[in-house]
This record gives sequence, structure tokens and C-alpha cells, in this order.
Amino acid sequence: MAFVGSQVDLEADEDIFEDALETISISSHSDMATSNFHFSSCDPKRASRQVRGSDVNSSSSTKVDLKSGLEECAVALNLFLSNRFTDALELLRPWAKESMYHALGYSTIVVLQAVMTFEQQDIQNGISAMKDALQTCQKYRKKCTVVESFSSLLSRGSLEQLSEEEMHAEICYAECLLQKAALTFVQDENMINFIKGGLKIRTSYQIYKECLSILHVIQKNKHEQEFFYEFEGGVKLGTGAFNLMLSLLPARIIRLLEFIGFSGNRELGLLQLREGASGRSMRSPLCCLTILAFHTYISLILGTGEVNVVEAESLLAPFLQQFPNLYAFDLKAQEIFRKCISVQEEWKQFHHLCYWELMWINVFLQNWMQAYYYSDLLCKESKWSKATYVFLKAAILSMLPEEDVLATNENVVTLFRQVDGLKQRIAGKSLPSEKFAVRKARRYSPSLPAPVKLVLPALEMMYVWNGFSIVGKRKDLCENLLIMIEKAEAALQNQSFSDYSVDDECIVKLLKGCCLKNLQRPLQAELCFNHVLESEKLLKYDHYLVPFTLFELAFLYKSQGEIDKAIKVLETARNNYKDYSLESRLHFRIQAALHLWKKPSSD
Repeated sequence: MAFVGSQVDLEADEDIFEDALETISISSHSDMATSNFHFSSCDPKRASRQVRGSDVNSSSSTKVDLKSGLEECAVALNLFLSNRFTDALELLRPWAKESMYHALGYSTIVVLQAVMTFEQQDIQNGISAMKDALQTCQKYRKKCTVVESFSSLLSRGSLEQLSEEEMHAEICYAECLLQKAALTFVQDENMINFIKGGLKIRTSYQIYKECLSILHVIQKNKHEQEFFYEFEGGVKLGTGAFNLMLSLLPARIIRLLEFIGFSGNRELGLLQLREGASGRSMRSPLCCLTILAFHTYISLILGTGEVNVVEAESLLAPFLQQFPNLYAFDLKAQEIFRKCISVQEEWKQFHHLCYWELMWINVFLQNWMQAYYYSDLLCKESKWSKATYVFLKAAILSMLPEEDVLATNENVVTLFRQVDGLKQRIAGKSLPSEKFAVRKARRYSPSLPAPVKLVLPALEMMYVWNGFSIVGKRKDLCENLLIMIEKAEAALQNQSFSDYSVDDECIVKLLKGCCLKNLQRPLQAELCFNHVLESEKLLKYDHYLVPFTLFELAFLYKSQGEIDKAIKVLETARNNYKDYSLESRLHFRIQAALHLWKKPSSD
């Protein structure tokens, strides 16, 4: 079983734990306080004293008990959420190789920094920190012989034999293993790393399942567990996040994962995270932020765009009182994002998240010069997806009058030609958004006799990022977009026919249909969507338009109460088309729609 540190686990990660299997004495629990620990008891004002005193303390002792580890890790989380990132790291660093919670907290911040910067050196630092954290957690996990491991497979009695410290070690180990897997995917493109990452995820998942079983066993005697609520919070966060994320996957992937032992239930995942967010655990704000990310980002990009703002705001309110500078997760618009930029300079990568949002806000408002300004900042400062950023900058400039483009000293054709050379690969795969940008930018290739201008490229990118579901909540914005689209439609009719004419016409019809759908003009919207579907065999490049149009048509039918017809159209889009741009993204959205519409076969 995963939770006892069996030979299976050790073999899967033998590259990490060759030197970590020595017997280590574990401190007694007799000196721990009898009162439960609460995250809210952590005072960030005393953190500076702890940071200054950490080096002194580390020289006078060789181990940290569970109570102290939990307390200091909670203070560090408090510091981190208050934008005091360096203070959080310095508080955790001295004990990162002695205490499981110090190790988890320290390595998590280093990994987050690596994910934010995407610098190769930061990724290496993250992998090294996580390797050390896994070794530290392994010291505290229950050790057993092969015979004992076999016996545990036959009896659940071993669940109750874990000490409280060993239970927490399992949770910390699982969290570290999951983060290590994520970094493994971005470290290198070779298949061995990909397999290693997959094995780590599976091991982490199995540990969380075992910890959930432990939680059920000890629930009735929770008062005997001094830090029961901290263990419960870790289980709720891990199992909730796993259930939620797995439930988002397209049906065909879910069936494959179920075959190898994975399963995901969205309602259960959200319930576990809500229970974790409302609990007394140090991980409560992390459960809250996971739900917020689901409602504000994941549901938008990989779902139907139907965001639960009410729950997001109610979850956020108490944490904004505790962390008044936690602006990055607020739901207000430009003012809040600008405040987020102003409150800290230590991690510029948080600024990039705000630039991204501010760019889209200005695209929605058709403030093209402001949108260009933020896209330009992303191109200059962020390394997350240079190809996407440069394409977006060029697409936004394409929406401006020629004289305004000249004023920026930018060359749109040159920018589009840079896109192909900027694409990157993660886990051996190109990013879907970058592949899409590269394909669209080929119309500006130097190998062509002359560049062939894209039609409304910024609006097309807004569509693929599900921006029309946001704009659809504002009638005035939809009407303004419709005017712009109809002008482009008229301009196309006056152009001579080319290889791109049908594709351009269908792009315009799809965008127009989305606007008309949002404006409650279903008959006109359906005519636009049907035009795209009837042109399927004439399309030469943008084959993604047909399945995406079917998706929009399904929602049009759904809005008119024709649920069965809508589901049939969605299944046609899912089953009858493949090998087109952004296919996975559409499959995620189809899965989300079928789930919302209570289609049993989609689960």
C-alpha cells in the first residue's frame, strides 16, 4: 500500500531516495500542546522575529516537532499571501531538511517561482528543492519490511497503526510528489521523464486515497489526534483537487485513466474543497484558492464560460480581510489589477498575470492602444509563451488604423514572422495555443509572394480564449463588436477570391453568430452557424471552425430549451472530427457542457 513507503514506491523513485532510507528517530509527541492549532492564530507581525531567529534556533537543535513545523509553515503561508515572499522563504529555509512541513513549504515556494518565471535555472532549483523535500518527508514515513507491506495489503488494520506524525508525512510526501511530477514534465522532453512524471502522479493519487481511508478510520476518535484538523485539511485539499481536475478531462481520457485506477467526481471534489476552505486547517486558504481558480480561470478556458462569481466572491471575502493585499485573486477589473501590480515588486511574474487580464479587458472594450501596451509588456517581460504573446501583439496592432501602427514603431508583418521561431515544447508537446498562433501566422511567411492579411485576428483569439462568453454579459459590447464584424464582412465581399476567402468568410460568420446569439437573435445566429457548416468541404486551412461552430450551435439549441438536440450536436462535434487546431480545448468544453446538462454517458 502506498502509505507505508513500500518497495513499489521506492523503486518508482529510486533516483531520489537511494540515500534516504536510513532509520531516523522521530520525536515524541508527549511535549505537544493539547490545544488545536488554527491558521488564523498566525501573526505575520511576529514572523520577522522568527525569520531573524531561525538561524540561531537551527544551531541549538537538530529536529522540529510536528507542532512547531505546522506553526512556522502557517506563518510562512501568511507571509506569502501578504506578498512577503522572501521573508517566507527565509523563515522556512533553515529547517527545510529537518522538518517535513518546512520542507514542503520551502520547496513549494521555489517550485511556484520556477513555474512563474519558466527560467531553466529556476526549474533546476525547483527540482533540487523538491528532491530534498521528498527526502525529508521520507524520513518521517512509516518504515516496514516486505512481509509487513504484504500483510498491509490483506488487512486495513495497519491504517490505525500509523502515528500522527507518520500520517502527516504521507500528506506532505504526496503534495511534494505531485509538484515534482509537474516540474518533471517541463524539465525535459524525453519520454523517460514523461513516464517518471506519470508514475509520480499515480503514486501521489494512491497516497491521497489511502489518506482518505485513514481519515475515515480516525474520524470517530479525532479528539485523540492533536492535529486532526491539519491532517483533514491536507486530505481535503489533495483529494478535492484530484477529483476536480480529473473530472474536467474529456470522456475518452477519463475511461483510459479509470482503467489504470484514476477516477474523478466534480461534485465530490468541490464538496471536499469547500469543506477544506471552511475548516480550521492551515490549508484552508489553499482550498479556497483552488475553488477560485476553478471558477474564474479553469471554467472559462476549459469549460463553458459559466463562471460561479457568487461563490467565488463569498469565498474570497474573509481572506481579503485577513490579507488586504491579496489583489491577484479579486474579481474586480482594471483598478484591482493595477493595485495588484503596485503592492509588490518582488515577484514580477504576478504582474504578468495582471498584464494578461488587463490586455483582454481592453480587447473587450476595443481600446486597442491600451491592449497593445499590455501585450507589449508581456512580450518584453514574460517567458511563459512568447509565441502567443507576439502573435497577440501583432493581432491587436492589426485592429488599429495604419497611422496608429506607425506611431508604435512596430511592423506587423515582422511580428507575425517571429511567431514560428518562438514556439516551445513542454513534456515533448507544443502548446496548443502556440501551434494555433504558428498556423495562423503562416499567412505572413516570407515564402509567399505577399502577406495575406488575417481577418479580425484579435477577435478570433478572443473567441478561442472564450472571451465571447464574457462580452456576452454586456449588450453594448456585443453590439460594438457586431458593428466591427459586419464591416469586415462587407470588406470581404469586395475582395477578389483567393485560397483563403472561404476560411475568412467562415471566421467572420462564426464571430457574427456568437454576437447574435449573445444578443438573443437566435434565427440570425443559426443562419451564420449553418453557413459555416455548409462550407465544411470548402475550407482549406481553418478546419477547427466546423466543430467549434457545432459547439456554439449546441448552446443556441440549449438556450431555446432543445436539450436533446443540443446534446446530439455536441456529440457530433466530439465524435466526428479530429486532428484540428485546439481539439483538446474543445473536448474539455464539450465535457463541461455535457456534465452541466446532466448527460449520464459523459461522466
